[in-house]
Parts: sequence; C-alpha cells; structure tokens
Amino acid sequence: MAMMLDESEASDAELIGRAKGGDRGAFGKLLERHYGFVYRAAYRWCGRKADAEDIAQEVCVRLGRAIRDYHGRGAFTTWLYTMTLNAARDMMRKTARDTAKTEAYGVHALISGEAEDDPEDPAEALWVAVRKLPDKQRDAVLLVYGEGLSHAAAAEAMAISETTVSWHIHEAKKRLKILMRSAGEV
Repeated sequence: MAMMLDESEASDAELIGRAKGGDRGAFGKLLERHYGFVYRAAYRWCGRKADAEDIAQEVCVRLGRAIRDYHGRGAFTTWLYTMTLNAARDMMRKTARDTAKTEAYGVHALISGEAEDDPEDPAEALWVAVRKLPDKQRDAVLLVYGEGLSHAAAAEAMAISETTVSWHIHEAKKRLKILMRSAGEV
C-alpha cells in the first residue's frame, strides 16, 4: 500500500499541506496518487465496476471539501479508506431507497448493461460471498485481506478496537465457509 516516492516527488504530508492552502496542483497530485487505492477499495466493497467508479468519484468530491479537516493524526490512507467506506454505504442506502421506490410503483429496475460475475472464477466467487457478510465483518475482511492492512490499521479505519477487528474476521471466516459450501465452492 505504501508508495515509493522519488526524492523529487513531494510526500503525502507536503501535498496535503499545500492542498489545504488551496494549491490545486497539489490536490490533483494527491488524487492521482491515491485514486487507484480508492477505486480498489470501492470495487471490493460493491463488486461492480460502474458503482466503484461512482463511489471513487464521490470520494474525490468529498475529499475536496474535507481535506482541511484532515489533521494527520493517523495515516492518510486510513482516513481516505474511511471516507470511501462511508461513500459506499451512502450509495448502498440510496440504491436501496431507489429500488424500493421503483418496486413500489411496479416499474422494472433499470438494466445496468454490465456482465454477470464469472461463476467459474473462485476468487470472484469468494468476493461475492464477502459482499454478503454483515457490514462490520465485510469491512474487516476488505481492509485486512483486500487492502492488506494490519488489524491495528483496520481498527483505526473502522473506529473500533483491534480485538474487535479480529473477532469480526473470525466470525466472517465461519460465515464464509457456510456461504461457500452452499454455493458449492468448498
């Protein structure tokens, strides 16, 4: 997750400081440096390319408003991941509301035009099962296994204790075994 920087490139802390001061170039460089991280996290969370792109764009917009609130107490990527999860949850709630409205009026849901998940890919089947987990379990698995964060870093991103992250991971593994067996994957 950590990026290797040329000696000539500014650090995240420098870019954040300049962005807080209104330097659009520094803000753009910060977005460019971390967009892939945000997109990957969003994709693992929702499993759909179009939704992940929407979430990543929303995070970029939110970051423009929120960068002044970042105080540097934790890792920037942890703060950014929390912002990404919040944007993903907001989108999920909005989608659920829109779907409920659509169904209430008897109108068919819009066709996304996106291809179905490849059921032959065991890794994708596992991520599909991860997306079915309860929120906290899903978030813990995405942070630790999807993004490679330590339990301590995941705890910081989720605003819970490290032992609670470990518990969520343990419970998620038990539930995933059941989900994968029922899908015929294990």
